[in-house]
Formats: sequence, structure tokens, C-alpha cells
Amino acid sequence: MNRTLIRPKTMIRNAVIAAVLALAILVPASARAHDGHVHKVMGTVTSISGTNLMVKTTDGKTMMVMLDAKTAITQGKAKLTLAAVKVGDRLVAEGPEDKGMLTATTIQLGTPAPDKKAEK
Repeated sequence: MNRTLIRPKTMIRNAVIAAVLALAILVPASARAHDGHVHKVMGTVTSISGTNLMVKTTDGKTMMVMLDAKTAITQGKAKLTLAAVKVGDRLVAEGPEDKGMLTATTIQLGTPAPDKKAEK
């Protein structure tokens, strides 16, 4: 009788592959979202509370964007302050994300939407 033996290296390799696949399946997607790394949020300001903005993103989700003294706010080439940000403004914010909140290092305001009342 000819018996095929499973080699120890093959067993170890198969065990490692199985462990990696199991880990990839079990780790939730939110844990793979790279908290603390620079992210970009695009959307519309829905509310302002102190130095925190609530932004409805382009995919319909709501995210808190926090500002600090180092946050650079611009519109085109003009540098602005937080007082210039209004509900309804479109923006792109960049900064590290942690637990679903973004601490903005930069905020770029979009050009204001045309005033339809003024056109009539």
C-alpha cells in the first residue's frame, strides 16, 4: 500500500491561510476604516454648534466635523473664519477621523449657490 503523508510544512501553511481568512471575515468593516488617518468629507452643513459642524455627506449620511484653532477655512483663495460658515454651505473637510467624527485640518467652502430669488 502506498500512503501519502501530509507534510508538516503543508499543514502549517494551510493553518495560517485558514486563520487569515477567518480573521478577515470576523473583523468588522468599521475596524478597517483606518481611524486616525486623514479622510475627506464632502457635503452640506446642516447645523453649527460652537466649533462643531454637522454635515450631510454626498451619500446621505451625517457626520460631525470638529474644528480647532489650527483648522484652515478657505473659499477659493480667500481665507475665512468659522463665522463665515453658514447652514447650507457646501464643503470639503479633510482631517483625521476617529469614532465617526472628523477633526478638520482644512475646510474648503464651495462657491455659494446662486440666489434664485435675486434672479427673478
